Amino acid sequence: MSIEVSLQNTIAAGLLSLFNIQISPIEIGFQQTKAEFEGDITFVVFPFTKQAGKKPAEIGELLGAYLLEQLPEITGFNVVQGFLNLSISDSYWLSLIEEISSNSAFGQLPATAGKFMVEYSSPNTNKPLHLGHLRNNFLGFSISQILKAAGYEVVMANLINDRGIHICKSMVAYQLLGNGATPEIANVKGDHLVGHYYVEYNNLFKQQVKELVEAGKSEEVAEKEAPILLQAQEMLRKWEAGDPETIALWKLMNSWVYSGFGETYKNIGVSFDQYYYESDTYLLGKDIIEEGLAKGVFFKKEDNSVWIDLTDDGLDQKLVLRGDGTSVYITQDLGTADLKAKQHAINHSIYVVGNEQDYHFKVLFLILKKLGRSYADGMYHLSYGMVELPSGKMKSREGTTVDADNLLEEMVNTARERMAEVQKGGNVEGNEREELLRIIGLGAIKYFLLKVEPKKKMLFNPAESIELQGNTATAIQYCHARIKSILRTAIEQGIPYQTLEISTLHPLEKAIIKIINQLPSKIQEAAKEYSPAVIANYCYDLTRTYNSLFAELSILKANTEEEKHFRIRLSETTGRTLAYAMGLLGISVPERM
Repeated sequence: MSIEVSLQNTIAAGLLSLFNIQISPIEIGFQQTKAEFEGDITFVVFPFTKQAGKKPAEIGELLGAYLLEQLPEITGFNVVQGFLNLSISDSYWLSLIEEISSNSAFGQLPATAGKFMVEYSSPNTNKPLHLGHLRNNFLGFSISQILKAAGYEVVMANLINDRGIHICKSMVAYQLLGNGATPEIANVKGDHLVGHYYVEYNNLFKQQVKELVEAGKSEEVAEKEAPILLQAQEMLRKWEAGDPETIALWKLMNSWVYSGFGETYKNIGVSFDQYYYESDTYLLGKDIIEEGLAKGVFFKKEDNSVWIDLTDDGLDQKLVLRGDGTSVYITQDLGTADLKAKQHAINHSIYVVGNEQDYHFKVLFLILKKLGRSYADGMYHLSYGMVELPSGKMKSREGTTVDADNLLEEMVNTARERMAEVQKGGNVEGNEREELLRIIGLGAIKYFLLKVEPKKKMLFNPAESIELQGNTATAIQYCHARIKSILRTAIEQGIPYQTLEISTLHPLEKAIIKIINQLPSKIQEAAKEYSPAVIANYCYDLTRTYNSLFAELSILKANTEEEKHFRIRLSETTGRTLAYAMGLLGISVPERM
């Protein structure tokens, strides 16, 4: 039984015995004792002052004495106003780290009821993935791993936007300017080739608008009558009519993009269990509109369009089907939500989408609740803020987007320069060194984007992300590599470290054990809040504390053999815990640096 459970039971018994206060043990919570006070765990007594009829400090003194008598693990206590700070015996922490060290599955929580679908990435097939997509992919993949560690079944899904006027714009530009180019002929990734023609479309569009304005048209009219826009609109009509030539070009160019996406996904270390394509789902949802009309959830206007009135819910009226019977985005989203629930029997659906879609998802979830969908209460929009570089915002239409592939290449080069500056990685050569630089570069950007709460808009500075000091992946990776070096030396010197034969702990040793022990609760917290930042900052806290121990205490040259063996084993458990926790973020930790 953990000390927390023992304390819950004993405190509940103490409150009843001392003050005639009845409370369920499960309702009793704790805090970590603040660094400026002595103790390991803190119980707040303020909520019980009225029922006990005593001052907080008096309650704390009486309850502390009771716990000291009842629990051998409690070695002392102090009361600061209404905070009861409890000190726990070294023997408890030693038995705890023995248990954790022997548990190869530490961090994986037992299976629990609930099946999640996490939908992320959701790219358009008219351009490569960019910096914003990276935050999306890293968030979605990490949340999936955290939920799995919390014991849930998870389906990782990708809804690809492969149809619409924006796709036709790239296709029209390719018809006009492509001259039969292919990724092989142009020697570029397929998604980059298609993205090039999306930019070219916009260049042609602006030029044609300018010419029309010079010919006397207003800018508003010119933007509607630009020949290349009319061509794109005609192409979309042909696509929806199933025109064989249009469909063939669409399939060809999409195949180039999918190949490029696949390469990028592999390079950034994300994957999916289920793909959905808008070309398959865009007609879904019309039967739901009919259902909603029959139930009185929707209403028709004179032009035959279908709406929902959400003014009583603090929103407004929302169009759900056009008067000509064609879908809007929310129509197909309603249908796709039903499809997902039927295919995978999910009861939780997480949408990883930028905060510009906050309103859309409020409406979508509300409609599904009004339609009586049982899965609607389990739907959540994991909204995240825009990512900017020091140079400013990204605009894919103008070709100034920060391309994900190029950024990753830059991160590897930044890692190469930074490692040379600090003279690290010199003992790793050839392909192994290139792989190390890739791990450092990719880890740096992943960690930088994940350590911040998702909802916050952020500025990504590549140079700041690769530092051997501070809250960076590089610092954590270096700590892990240092631990691995210690373990290799221990093996070379034949030092056994499978037994724990000490009886007292240094405060830093105890601090590390306490942090390691927090991993399961941090996983639960991260899963509940859908926040990889919880895990990222846990890794930083563990790294920072271990580095303090490394700086203050000798490990391989400890004063006694018992201390040496213990610190090596504590190091091994720290390294294993860091590797597991960083893995939940999708970040690898190297053996050498």
